[in-house]
Amino acid sequence: MKRRGLYPGTFDPVHYGHLDLMRRAGLIFDELVVGVYEHRRPSKSVLFSVDERRKMIEDALADLNGHDHNITTVPFSGLTVDLARELGIPVIVRGLRVFSDFEFEFRFALANRRMAPNLETVNLLTREEHTFLSSTTVREIASLGGDVSSMVPPNVAVALYARFRELDESNSAHQSPPLRD
Repeated sequence: MKRRGLYPGTFDPVHYGHLDLMRRAGLIFDELVVGVYEHRRPSKSVLFSVDERRKMIEDALADLNGHDHNITTVPFSGLTVDLARELGIPVIVRGLRVFSDFEFEFRFALANRRMAPNLETVNLLTREEHTFLSSTTVREIASLGGDVSSMVPPNVAVALYARFRELDESNSAHQSPPLRD
């Protein structure tokens, strides 16, 4: 029987901490499905579309091709437990960076178990060099023109800088000309 795991997240954008967890979980499970969450509610805005985020992940993992590559991506919306049921995956994989992550992940694991009693959660500890990484941090630094090359793969850095340039140009085009004295 194949061991299958589901690693869900927004991945907006994917960073080296996420990719490290994907690679490590890929060694534990025969098949790892990365569920890329598609936000459909305006309460959480994302910088990249679900298709763009999936492509960034797939491109960042391209070096695994030909090496018994067992990681795939799927888009999803709704509850993670529903995706796990739909795909027949019995284990959710999550990462822990700092102590506050534990409390958050613990509550979600208990809620998921309430909704799907046969669904297990496995938490992997991040590597020390990735403990500070979050997508929010990466977006903030990139939005201000900072160097994110040590935090994300080159394809993601290029996409981030391009997106922020687009947003800056769009905002400039919509601003009123300055008032003259």
